[in-house]
Amino acid sequence: MAPPTGKRVKGVQIYRPFVYGTTAKPFDEKTNPKPPGVPDDHTHSWTVFVKGIDDVDITYWLRRVQFKLHESIPNHVRMIEGEKNKPFLLHETGWGEFEITIKLYYVPESSEKPQTLYHHLRLHPYGRTDEEKENMRLNGGQVLSWAYEEQLFNEPYEPFYEILTSGAMPPASSTPTTTKSGSKGGGGKSGKDKDQIKMIRSEGGVLERSAMIPLTNRPGQPFSRETEQVEIKKLREALVKVEELMDKTKEEVAGKERRLKELKADAGK
Repeated sequence: MAPPTGKRVKGVQIYRPFVYGTTAKPFDEKTNPKPPGVPDDHTHSWTVFVKGIDDVDITYWLRRVQFKLHESIPNHVRMIEGEKNKPFLLHETGWGEFEITIKLYYVPESSEKPQTLYHHLRLHPYGRTDEEKENMRLNGGQVLSWAYEEQLFNEPYEPFYEILTSGAMPPASSTPTTTKSGSKGGGGKSGKDKDQIKMIRSEGGVLERSAMIPLTNRPGQPFSRETEQVEIKKLREALVKVEELMDKTKEEVAGKERRLKELKADAGK
């Protein structure tokens, strides 16, 4: 961690969304053949990663990521350096599930200490219902165990604050739309063309260096405002059920208390 430079920007919190997790798939001769040299008892190939929401670049605030795997795996502590517009990831094979320790190292300008996440590697279909498990099987057996997270920077140092607030940019995968405008010089009529990037949130996507998340789900992008609203609806429905159960329980308790009072009254006669 670099020594602090400048002052902290008081009363400011800046967050950036990101995704981490694992993707696993069983070996299959047709769809996922086992590479040469892989041990016979290995049943799956899998990937662990940290990446930006909607695959946008996050290396402007995240410098490197350390993945600590099971000790039985050779070189079980891996450090992945950030490459612009690329996720932090590593590929492995294996047969068992275990907990992966993920340590985030921020850019030097942040002067922030590394933070640690924990993620359980999933190789086999899982879910709250049999339907959710079956959907994973129908998805070519690919098991996605992804988590949405928001990195919060509380009162960042001034240099890091400047980086975080330097302005949104079009995603690296898109072609920027530019317009040209004339800007007059100090004393003449001659103007100088200046390219200006037109920010467009195309197809509900996001802009890099922003805190946006996609408006709707797309293939390979399960986290969006649409997903958020679905989860909020589920929570509200669950809350209604909990309140109904609480009301029912209160009625049952009140009934038992009345019955107990009646029994005591009868016993005292």
